[in-house]
Amino acid sequence: MRSPIRIAPRLALVAAVLLPSVTTVAQRLPNVARPEHYTLQLAPDLQAATFTGEETIDLSLAEAVDSIVLNAWQLKFGAVTAQVGGKTWPAEVTLDPGLQQATFHFDRKLPAGPVTLKIAYSGILNGELRGFYLSRTPKRNYAVTQFEPTDARRAFPSFDEPLYKATFDVSLIVPQGDTAIGNTNIVSDTPGPIAGEHTITFVRTPKMSTYLVAFLVGDFKCLSGESDGVPIRACATPDKVQLAQFALSGAEFFLHYYDNYFGIKYPMPKLDMIAIPDFEAGAMENFGAITYRETAMLVDEKTASINAKKTVAVDVAHEMAHQWFGDMVTMEWWNNIWLNEGFATWMSNKPLAAWKPEWKIPESQAAELNQTLDLDGGRATRAIRSRAETPAEINEMFDGIAYGKAAAVLLMTENYLGEEAFRAGVHRYLQAHMYGNATAEDFWNTLQASSGKPVDKIMESLVVQPGEPLLTFGGVHDGKAEVSQKRFFLNPKDATAQQQSWVLPVCIKSAADQPECPIVKAGTQQLQAPAAPVFYGNAGGKGYYRSRYDSVDYQQLLRQVETSLTPSERITFLGSQWALARAGISPVGDFLNLAAAVRDDNSSFVITTVSSALRIIDQQVASTSEEHKELAAWVRKNFAPALARLDAPVAGEAPDKSLLRAALFGLLGNIGSDPAIIADARKISEQYLSDPASVDPTLAAAGLNIAAQNGDAAFFDQLQRVSQTSGDPQLRTQALRALASFRDGAMVVRALDYALSGHVKNQDALRLVQLEMRDRRTRDATWQYVQQNWPRVRAQITTWMGGELVESMGDFCSTDRSSQVSEFFAAHSVSATSHALDKARDSIADCVDLRMAQGPNLKQWLQTKGTTSAVP
Repeated sequence: MRSPIRIAPRLALVAAVLLPSVTTVAQRLPNVARPEHYTLQLAPDLQAATFTGEETIDLSLAEAVDSIVLNAWQLKFGAVTAQVGGKTWPAEVTLDPGLQQATFHFDRKLPAGPVTLKIAYSGILNGELRGFYLSRTPKRNYAVTQFEPTDARRAFPSFDEPLYKATFDVSLIVPQGDTAIGNTNIVSDTPGPIAGEHTITFVRTPKMSTYLVAFLVGDFKCLSGESDGVPIRACATPDKVQLAQFALSGAEFFLHYYDNYFGIKYPMPKLDMIAIPDFEAGAMENFGAITYRETAMLVDEKTASINAKKTVAVDVAHEMAHQWFGDMVTMEWWNNIWLNEGFATWMSNKPLAAWKPEWKIPESQAAELNQTLDLDGGRATRAIRSRAETPAEINEMFDGIAYGKAAAVLLMTENYLGEEAFRAGVHRYLQAHMYGNATAEDFWNTLQASSGKPVDKIMESLVVQPGEPLLTFGGVHDGKAEVSQKRFFLNPKDATAQQQSWVLPVCIKSAADQPECPIVKAGTQQLQAPAAPVFYGNAGGKGYYRSRYDSVDYQQLLRQVETSLTPSERITFLGSQWALARAGISPVGDFLNLAAAVRDDNSSFVITTVSSALRIIDQQVASTSEEHKELAAWVRKNFAPALARLDAPVAGEAPDKSLLRAALFGLLGNIGSDPAIIADARKISEQYLSDPASVDPTLAAAGLNIAAQNGDAAFFDQLQRVSQTSGDPQLRTQALRALASFRDGAMVVRALDYALSGHVKNQDALRLVQLEMRDRRTRDATWQYVQQNWPRVRAQITTWMGGELVESMGDFCSTDRSSQVSEFFAAHSVSATSHALDKARDSIADCVDLRMAQGPNLKQWLQTKGTTSAVP
């Protein structure tokens, strides 16, 4: 164990005075001191789980002050001094844990202008997956970082807000035999300062925000590549580095693509990607040193499912897009986090579509659009740009609105302007704010000036107000169609008297290649209806709105859904019709008729869209065992022939064919309860677990959950062994999550016990609880278990996982359960989950109302049409 001898003697020189914790609304730093450069030297002790630090901050004071406030949390201070004009002044330190701030008090005013702070401190390598923390494998410990959004302050005292950009010189004192990875290249590696250690120093960084700083210590091994002259490494623990090749290949392609698209070269001298054994988020875009959860970066190309490969590729492309959007140009404050996350989500699809066109990215985007609109249709939604002042509020901003809705708005705007015009505006925006900060207005005003079109009005209307539009098309008469708009709610009880309207480009399908996209504003308008086989008001499936048609146009769409609409348009059409059913605007039977009309569709994304809706019907609308059986019989009758027409999997077949087979297999096994599928699923799963290379991995991924739902104790044992022993993170995680699919009561408790046993990483443990909550057959037992074992559950909660756990309680469908959930979490509060609890309660209320409104319709439809194919 290393001894903190270089700093410990000084810790007694300055007593840090703890102030009472203060609950406050705003936790912003006073805008007096502005950092320009940090020099950091950190010495982690991986066995004791501690670290010591020596820090110098060069800053500028806007006015004379006798105190300087900055962020610090869970740190102990030694000597703190300020150097001004060749003189040194000691500081007394007071800490405010409630504000996560430290104040340095001086016995005189420091003059305006340059000041250098010198700070000695120490901290812990925590187990919370935040700040400078400890990541473990069975063989050893690693020291790694995760600073976004407000956790750099756990590693070094700092001005931990995105606007305070500065340059960084970082050195790490690490054990001999270990290496260190940072944002930039290693400039020196020297022995000492004591035997058994060496000091690694990195090249100075460009100006960047504190949350993008990264440093990692351990025995990481790396694969090497390059793109456009930039060295790229994919690193992992030594036993898994061979699984990083797929991510490395993607990164090489993506970097070249982004260089060309942005017209601005990758801004760092190197790019490292590092897979970390314990990691809360999927990945983190640290400038030049991107970190990942192992399943988000490591994959065996021979045995991984298509979706596992897509997950890795999406994460790599997303985080690399951040190197421009977020890292080089950063939002001024967290209320505009969409400028980071929405951009990266939208942008990542471009290189993916170029690298793997067979993955059908436009159809994937249409499916994601449906999911986002479902989220935004709830009463607990928020505006893209929302208030966020405290760390808890900031953490809750990382949601489907910041990622999905913002990306969808950008996609619609790009579709309206045209790809090249949009790209020109993006280039101007990045060029104007390079290594600086920006606001939403900076972006849309740049696009407006570049294009001459009302982009500012379009984007502002979608960014500053919550919710989504419902466009009602009144029918085509004399070559014109009437359209009106209002806010759409999935639950009609949420509708308010407040009128909302948006400025929207509405693309009308035409017989020509290019649709017409007039701007729709408040009130009722007349639109030209171009010649086309059908009237469809969302050409290309890229509009951020739900659509409703008059009966004549709807019936025409229903008859020609497979011949006149593209797959992306079919996906958005299905999404809107299912949303209308959930809102009580149309009976659930109308959607089931539409589902039957696309039962032979060749797009896996179309079938997955249908399957997702059918799952909600099965889980929330059907309320008796007889209705579940009748719905299952209808699923088998309609979709079994489509699966039967697909031949057995073969090497080299089109990815979407594999995904289609898996989607149909999953639909028939899960909702259809098909005995033959269930038997096949058990055989395929056992073969896959024994020899992953012997079975189509995409089909096996669907089969595992079906087999587990109908599994016994012996199969549970087999899955548990694989989850503990497999060296493939993808297979290990698949097996672990399948444990949450068992429906037998004893197996449910066994899975939950295992999740909280300490043998499952806390980044995964609560996933099992969430998955158990999703199924109507297991959620009551899971809820009882959570309440009875709350201290064990609570011990697994990390910052983001807490919100996901609380939100999963929204899968209930009774007012009694809503009251129980509210009362329980009022007595057992979880940080950064107030919005999640609102969403959970809203989801329960929505389910209760949906069952009441559509339950009788489903019952009648099953009795009259459920035994037929119901194809119009």
